[in-house]
Amino acid sequence: MSEAVEALPEETPRKKGFLIPIVATALLGGAGFASTYMGVWSPAALISKSVDDHGADSVPTAVFVDVPRFQMTIPGGRGRSLVLSASIETDTEFHAEVEHLMPRVSDAFNSFLSGIDPAAYDKRGVLEIIRAELVTRTRYVLGEKPVKDLLITEFLIK
Repeated sequence: MSEAVEALPEETPRKKGFLIPIVATALLGGAGFASTYMGVWSPAALISKSVDDHGADSVPTAVFVDVPRFQMTIPGGRGRSLVLSASIETDTEFHAEVEHLMPRVSDAFNSFLSGIDPAAYDKRGVLEIIRAELVTRTRYVLGEKPVKDLLITEFLIK
């Protein structure tokens, strides 16, 4: 009979593992309440600050500067030509700089477009690739800050 009494498994204390998340939640909640009560931060200020950030006064005005229209013959003997018009989106503070450097932008566009393989124009997604490459070349010439985006307004292969 003494063997049966000794074979009973001892129960492990599970209450400690259960109390840790409850105590941690109470402590963190109390710290959050105390910090807002003492004025360290305010949830209302966080909400009103995000509303002010999206207000109409803080939105910079976008200016679109037209890149001269490109019309070139696609090499390859098929007699096709490419027509491309684009606009550079920038802020008003960079408008004069973009206008001043437009000949360099046109040169970068022209050198890229004349180097494209004629078979690439027949592939799917060529417009997205051309747009990405033109944005890269525009940012190379003008810098990262002045160029917000490049909009292709006309793309025609005839």
